[in-house]
Amino acid sequence: MALECRGIEESLPEKFAASPWDEEVPLAGVPSQVLCAISKPKCSKKPCSKSITRKSVSLVPFKKGDSKSERTTSDEAGPNGRPLSFTDLPATVVSEILRCLDVKHLGIVSCVSTLLNSLASDHYGWKDFYCHRWGPPRGLNPPAGPGFPNQKSWKELFVEREFRSKSFMGRYSMEDLHGHTEAVRAVFLLQSAKLIFTGGYDAVIRMWDMEEGLSVAVSRPLGCTIRAITADSDLLVAGGTDAFLQCWRAVEGHPHHFDIAGVSVNHNCNFRLWGHEGPVTCLALDSTRIYSGSWDMSVRIWDRTHSKCLRTLRHGDWVWSLAPRGGTVASTAGRDAYIWDIDTGCLMTVIHNAHEGNAYSLTRSHLGDLLFTGGEDGMIHMYQISDDCDAEDIKPVATWIPHAGPVHSLAFEFPWVVSSSSDGRIALIDVRKLLKSGQSCTSSQQSRVRHSTPDAVEPPQRMLHGFGCNLFSVDIGADRIICGGEEGIIRIWNFSQALEVAKRAQALRSVRLENRMRRRKAQIETCSNGARADPCSVAARRNQLNGERSGVWHSKRGMSGKLKA
Repeated sequence: MALECRGIEESLPEKFAASPWDEEVPLAGVPSQVLCAISKPKCSKKPCSKSITRKSVSLVPFKKGDSKSERTTSDEAGPNGRPLSFTDLPATVVSEILRCLDVKHLGIVSCVSTLLNSLASDHYGWKDFYCHRWGPPRGLNPPAGPGFPNQKSWKELFVEREFRSKSFMGRYSMEDLHGHTEAVRAVFLLQSAKLIFTGGYDAVIRMWDMEEGLSVAVSRPLGCTIRAITADSDLLVAGGTDAFLQCWRAVEGHPHHFDIAGVSVNHNCNFRLWGHEGPVTCLALDSTRIYSGSWDMSVRIWDRTHSKCLRTLRHGDWVWSLAPRGGTVASTAGRDAYIWDIDTGCLMTVIHNAHEGNAYSLTRSHLGDLLFTGGEDGMIHMYQISDDCDAEDIKPVATWIPHAGPVHSLAFEFPWVVSSSSDGRIALIDVRKLLKSGQSCTSSQQSRVRHSTPDAVEPPQRMLHGFGCNLFSVDIGADRIICGGEEGIIRIWNFSQALEVAKRAQALRSVRLENRMRRRKAQIETCSNGARADPCSVAARRNQLNGERSGVWHSKRGMSGKLKA
């Protein structure tokens, strides 16, 4: 029967296939199930005729003046008579579609057309990308919107920060700051004010100008070893072996924000917090609270406004480090790592035996979903933390062994993890290659991490040398890495030179690309006008054609023949 149908189909005359009577039979309300059944070999004569008519209609193209083609074209055309496109959608719909893209694809969309460039450049997704990696910009006025031309957009801020982060693989200059008489145990870089705070065994806090490298203020002796320092634009906190927290409030109008030397008449600018029963080993701040960890096996959460302890988190061993992010605070005590809920004080997750020996250091990404620990075994582990994770399922997703001694300090600024160790070296680790691409990571989403095998060890991207031994503290930010150790010297690695070199190289590439596009445009205009082509381009095209015709082996054979002659 199938052969019969094929024979009838081939024998149809042309005018019969194009008749309007045949168009109405297969297209007038025939469901898809019926059409599928018609296409089967075992069909009756009536369905077979329907299939013949359907095929014959599909083989005949629509004419230019056909009413059906005109109706289809008019349905797909916009109000201006042009075909509908992606940019004809409402702005809110386009904005939601663009939000599903990651950084790379959103940048590609901005290069398609002028309209998409304006939509993608002013898209609020750039704010999510920036805050996801580095948090809200400190010391800068955030962009108010596209209606403020004098301010940088979120895209410009993101591109500038991303470009600066690549400078840590370039050349650098080193600078030593002398002033401490004994070993330096704590360093902190306040990027918004371009200030460096250091403290150590000589029991004083020193404030340094980051750009000039000069000591601008020295506190009075606090009577104990300074083991931890933290600060923001409003508050400076230091802790040491005498179990108290020394705090300085910012003084309005002061050239360096904090009067640590005690010159100001206002005596309310500094105060102390008591409560710990052992040396304070780690400190951290957020907008409303102060976090302190001590060898009394506790982490205390303080209210910044009323200067009182809100909550105490008890551990089973000495607390070495802590890092608050969002609604949780992570801490290390002994060889274990803990994650606590700040509001309730409940223990959420425990990572048992994170290191062989004490887990001396800890840092986190801005969203807190990536946790880095460094320990006495010289290893650095990266963990991925989620809300639904179980304590038994948390395993390191990446491991580095860049040091031959204990890792005393860790610092993180996307995408770099910086570590200092007792072997006198600093390791720079880039975590970008461990993050999966292909999906946007907004503030409501967590980073997607490529899990490596348990025995795999990732290599560090760069090692910095220069100290003898025992680097106790390190910090990163503003194109600089600051470190202090047993020698009592603060060493600064300045990567701004690499940033300037990269900017010049990028400017040259932009000029080169612009010239190439200008030449290409001129060539297209010349060809479209029908003018005679450039003689050089004609000669180059002729040589290329001759080379393709002759081939490599023919040219070698011809050359050997000439040599024989």
